[in-house]
Amino acid sequence: MYKYLLVTLSFLYTVTAYAQTADSLLKPSPVKTLSARQYNALLNGEDQHNMGLVADINGYPLPAKALKYKKEIDLSSVQTAAISKLNTALIFKKKEMGTFIIRNERAMDSLFRLKKLNDGIIIYYTNRYGLYQGELRNAILQAAFATWKQLSQPQIKKLQAFKNDN
Repeated sequence: MYKYLLVTLSFLYTVTAYAQTADSLLKPSPVKTLSARQYNALLNGEDQHNMGLVADINGYPLPAKALKYKKEIDLSSVQTAAISKLNTALIFKKKEMGTFIIRNERAMDSLFRLKKLNDGIIIYYTNRYGLYQGELRNAILQAAFATWKQLSQPQIKKLQAFKNDN
């Protein structure tokens, strides 16, 4: 009886240990070091790390949030045009940085797989990763600051009343 129980538990443990996430079962990522969800988020310019949270909780809304509630906060056509321009530039930058991060991940995977490493190569590629993350966060926070400059204080107060949806 104990042998049967031990074998069954071992089997269940092994199956659980090798289980994959749902997104990796549906369509594998082209980059081994990223899940399909992470890969697609980078390509689509999604903020996976909530990099704009510090701005939003302190009253500096991201352009997408201001545009989402433009009727509720009564944005003028001039404000809408300016904030739309900021939002378009931010989306472009997020996608650009996502593409760079994906390329960097592919390069690191290739270097490790082919065993063409030294300390300098590792430092170079990890510093590039940090550079891309920093540039992305800067773009997000700059967009929040520029959006804040376009809004009046009553509009900012109204936006702060809405749930944080970043």
